[in-house]
Amino acid sequence: MCQYIETIRVVDGCICNLAYHEERLNRTRKEMLGLTEPLHIAGLLQSVSLPMECSKLRFVYDKEGIHDITCTPYIRKEINSLRLVYDNNISYPYKSTDRSQLNELKKQQGDCDEILIVRDNHLTDTSYTNIALYDGEQWFTPSTPLLCGTMRQRLLNCGLIQERDIMVSDIPDYQYISLFNAMISLGEVILPVDKIK
Repeated sequence: MCQYIETIRVVDGCICNLAYHEERLNRTRKEMLGLTEPLHIAGLLQSVSLPMECSKLRFVYDKEGIHDITCTPYIRKEINSLRLVYDNNISYPYKSTDRSQLNELKKQQGDCDEILIVRDNHLTDTSYTNIALYDGEQWFTPSTPLLCGTMRQRLLNCGLIQERDIMVSDIPDYQYISLFNAMISLGEVILPVDKIK
């Protein structure tokens, strides 16, 4: 049975970007599981003790409901270099427990800290974050992500990033790359583009 994941940042006992997570959860339930009755995350988590430090709230869901709810302190990985890896057939449009394609690409990481996935010569995502590149004035996120993340959508809605096609050959046109997801804010993990190998 297909299972899906939701990962949410919790700070000072508060769930961050709740509306975006609920929208993704309910869209996935409808499109992939055929379930049209919306779920409200806050109601599901009333029995969960939310810590005061920055934590990662994670749960798995499927047709049978919500499983394996955990809330653990979040420790961010140190990322100082990215390896370009190529796969024109990769697809990961829903946040699923099946990460087999991503795990295969991770094997090509070599001595870099993380991979940056290229599909049809377009930049997409790393194995666990969306990306944005800075041209000296504005942050741009690829219009070809593998997964449309909740933080990505919020940043787009707020006008903090803009979408555009970004090819491998465009990388020298930018100064920095930022990795972000539900747990990592834009600008928290930034590398000069010469750290992309």
